[in-house]
Amino acid sequence: AAAGCEPGRIAKTLSFKTSEGPIVIVVMGTARIDNRKFKDCFKEKARFPQGEEVEALIGHPIGGVCPFALNEGVRVYLDMSLKAYDPVYPAAGAPYNAVCLSLADLERATGGQWIDVCKTESPAE
Repeated sequence: AAAGCEPGRIAKTLSFKTSEGPIVIVVMGTARIDNRKFKDCFKEKARFPQGEEVEALIGHPIGGVCPFALNEGVRVYLDMSLKAYDPVYPAAGAPYNAVCLSLADLERATGGQWIDVCKTESPAE
């Protein structure tokens, strides 16, 4: 509501722990991770860091995790669900902060690789 856009335009940056280190996946605001797709993509189960661990691993507090200015070694992925909207609004490093970016700018700013790990749904859901 604060961004003045539909919920799908909010680009959620989700944090995960993997055997190869922490990652973030940016997904459409209403999207949910599909555990089977995640496992097929990363060859392991999705594991979320807990509480304070998020800021220590990723570099931003819960509620403000953004897909850029991350701790060294954090890999960034962009889920195909984002392509339902352009531009999108990812968080900008702190709760209640966001920035409006085109998908092309988001890709450039993050160096993120496109993957498909969310449940299939329409933008209106």
